[in-house]
Amino acid sequence: MPFCLAPGKRAPQSERRAKRLRPGGTAENQLVQQYIPLVKSIVGRLAMTLPSHVEVDDLYSVGLVGLLSAIRNFNPKSGSSLETYARVRIRGAVFDELRRMDWVPRSIHSKARKVQAKMQELEQRKGKMPTDVEMARALKLSLGDYQACLEEIRPATFICLDAAPTGDPDDHGSQYESFADRNQESPLEGTRRHEVSEIIADRLKELPEMQRKVLALYYFEDLRLREIAEVFGLTESRICQIHAQAIVAIKAHLEKYDLVAA
Repeated sequence: MPFCLAPGKRAPQSERRAKRLRPGGTAENQLVQQYIPLVKSIVGRLAMTLPSHVEVDDLYSVGLVGLLSAIRNFNPKSGSSLETYARVRIRGAVFDELRRMDWVPRSIHSKARKVQAKMQELEQRKGKMPTDVEMARALKLSLGDYQACLEEIRPATFICLDAAPTGDPDDHGSQYESFADRNQESPLEGTRRHEVSEIIADRLKELPEMQRKVLALYYFEDLRLREIAEVFGLTESRICQIHAQAIVAIKAHLEKYDLVAA
């Protein structure tokens, strides 16, 4: 998660070096080599959720492009670390490639939208987030079938947090990028992204504690779903369901502000 340096403390050496890089130079190559394990980690975690026909090597190549872009565009004055910024750009590059490939079947997207719409409807009616039992009843499913549905739509939910916040095909920014590199945006775009980040942050506060913890461990601590399951003594399948429900809740909330791409 982004952080600010305490007064009087110097930035890490890798970040000080990033300020004086020459494209293709020795210093840049050294930073690329230093952060290659980060690319492998991010792509490896995502690969566990992808169907077999998706070429992981292609995603790794795209991730390296994202890493190089991060190194060349990093602003040490932004208040975030180079590693945090690189993580954002790598994930963004990989998710952009997955969206281009459109690897999630339309039927899964359709089910995800149905669950999301029902969650939004119940929340507006009751004034609070619906429980699993309430969602299952509203969808005319048993609790077990509803949880199985969450597992089925999980591929779509992994994409949505990184999806472009509007339906504009020319807008390639992700929700993650609303937290970084604002200095390179126009004032209007920067304001819009800041508003999106605040909306997401407010929504996170409303999520059940377990959902917040799973999101924090997955997106900010870089733990794999299997590792998160071990932390809480639950099955990996249950952690997947909790993750999916949290993301559906965030996306349903963004729908109210017309901030989710179709």
